[in-house]
Order: sequence, then C-alpha cells, then structure tokens
Amino acid sequence: MRVAVLLERRNGETRVAATPETVKKYIGMGLEVTVEQGAGLASGITDAAYAEAGAKLAADAAGALAGAGIVLKVRAPLAAGEGEVDEFSAIPRGALLIGTLGADADAAARYAAAGIEACSMELLPRITRAQSMDVLSSQANLAGYRAVIEGATSYDKGFPMMMTAAGTVPAANVFIMGAGVAGLQAIATARRLGGRVSATDVRPAAKEEIKSLGASFVGYEDEESKAAQTAGGYAKQLSAEFYARQAEVVAAHIAKQDVVVCTALVQGRRAPTLVTAAMVASMKPGSVIVDIAADAGGNCAVTKPGEMVVTENGVKVLGFTNWPGRLPAASSALYARNLLTFLSTFWDKEAKAPKLPEEDEIVKGVTLTRGGAVVHPLMKPAA
Repeated sequence: MRVAVLLERRNGETRVAATPETVKKYIGMGLEVTVEQGAGLASGITDAAYAEAGAKLAADAAGALAGAGIVLKVRAPLAAGEGEVDEFSAIPRGALLIGTLGADADAAARYAAAGIEACSMELLPRITRAQSMDVLSSQANLAGYRAVIEGATSYDKGFPMMMTAAGTVPAANVFIMGAGVAGLQAIATARRLGGRVSATDVRPAAKEEIKSLGASFVGYEDEESKAAQTAGGYAKQLSAEFYARQAEVVAAHIAKQDVVVCTALVQGRRAPTLVTAAMVASMKPGSVIVDIAADAGGNCAVTKPGEMVVTENGVKVLGFTNWPGRLPAASSALYARNLLTFLSTFWDKEAKAPKLPEEDEIVKGVTLTRGGAVVHPLMKPAA
C-alpha cells in the first residue's frame, strides 16, 4: 500500500505531514511512501533527506497521489477553484485521508461523495489513550512557546529584572489569558525569560495548574465557573453575566501589564472576546498583546487576523495566524509523530493495512466518512 505525502499549498502553511523519521517507520510497517517534491522544504527537510529515508519522490501532487491508499496532510486538500492545483480530485476513491481537515457538514459530504475515507485529527477525543496522537496538544504547546518569544521580541524592554550600574530595569509584567496547553507553555516560557507572570482561565482545574508553574491566578469565581469545563477538558461557553464579571477583574489587572498573551478557545465556536477596545486603550504605550486565538477570530477586540497592528495609544497587537507554522521544523516533527502513532495503533500487521474498528472511541471521534457515507454525528446532514 502506498502512502502519499503532499506539499501543503494553503496560504501560510509551512508544515509537512511526514518527516524522514516517520517515513522510515512507515516503510518498516510494510508501506511504500511517495513524497511530493518540495513538500518539506519550508520545514527544513530536503527531498534528498526523504529519498535517503527510503521514500520515492513525485514531481507533483497527481504523481504522489496516483495509486495511494493513504494520504497524509496537515490541512484539507485543495479542491477545484481553491488554488492552482486540484488535490481533491486526484485522491483515489477508497483512499484513507488523515489530517486536520477543519471539516464542516458540506465538506464531509464532498468526501463521502468522492469515496474518500476521511479522518479529521482535530476531533480526537481527549482521553489518556489518545494523548500521543493528540495533534491539537502538540501544536498548541509550540504555539504557546512561540507566542511568548514573539511578544518578547516586540516588547521594547527586557523581560527579566536587570540591575546595572546605570540603574535597574524592572521585570516585565506578563499576563496569560487561558491556561490550556498553549497557555501553560506560555506561562512556563515567560517565567524562564524572567517575567513576572499572572494568568487567568474560567476552568476550575486551571487555578492550581497556573500556581504550580509559579504564576499568580487572576479571575472571577462563582458557582457557574465550577462547571466551566467539558468532559474532554475544553472550556465551555458561559453566560454573558459571568463574562461581564470576569471582564471587570481582568480590566483592572490588564492596565498594569506589559505583555498579554491570549490563548482562549472554545471548541467549535468563535474565540470569545476577552480583551475589549477599552482595555487596550488602558494599557501603556509599548505594551504588546499576542493573540494566539486569531485563527478563530481572536480574543482581542482590535485583533486583525494575519496582521500586526499598532493602536493609537502605542499598543502592539500581534494577530498572526497558524502559530505552530511559525516553528515549522518542530511542529512538523511532532505532527508527523502524531499521525504515525494513530496509524500504527490501528494497523493490521498481517494485512499491512489500516484497521479502524468502528466501535473504538478514538476512531469514532475522528472519522468523518466511511463507505461513501458521512458517519460523524456532528457532520451528518439534518434529517
């Protein structure tokens, strides 16, 4: 069976779905691997490195996909009209497509009609058994790190307290909004750089996690916040009244901050607005807001996804998108291992083919289509 690895063509995407390390593992499983030329260049991986690992090289997407039984992608394949190359139509009927497809009901229907067995890895259930294949966690970890590095670069003073003969430079006040995987990594990174770190999150378990990393907790707590977390570990959407109270606490705190990192996401929804225009206006000139949630609209009211803006009062707002893609070598390495773990977990060694049990919790969580039909409950068309 052939595995196809394509060059990612969507705007701003620098990652790749397989590395020479994982190519060797796939070949060891009895698979033939074909990589489109140039697929890994943005991640620092040459075609020669893939060839040395045992992969065959294809001149274009169609060549890589010809006869493929498994297709590995970072993001959804381009369809006709979305770009210069129609990747979607070149995927063989019956092939297993694995990636972070960001699919909705319409996209799932197209996969089903094309006979593509699609698995969307961002839908993976957050259970212990799935941790090593959790693409959201691996990529968020790097995003949280990179966000602080970008914030430190844009901040026009130093992060740590520096005592010199000419005087003392105070430590930067860093406020992390959201203490999921990205937020916790941001806290740890800001602490390593010497910042004075505080953080907030609506989920009850987050308070102790924040404190365990040496940051102070900031936030409003009531009965509603005690149930602010889903069984999968994600934040729930809370009432307008709760967010208003939380905003009051945050507003008083944020005016004193030098760097604010926004990481709050609600699964399947637009990112909540946590930093209002008035809060931005209260901040000191030279302060920096880093909005990791820009891909989902942003946590800051003045964020422009994909851009850096400077407000009238001199606050820099970094709204870059695809934060993991700003560390392509590391993010590709982790993402590729996530996909390898998924495939090897559900691998039939005798048949040398994937075996995805329909009753398995992980398989049910990620499978969009099977046998020409949409099977994921969130993607099924309305009756």
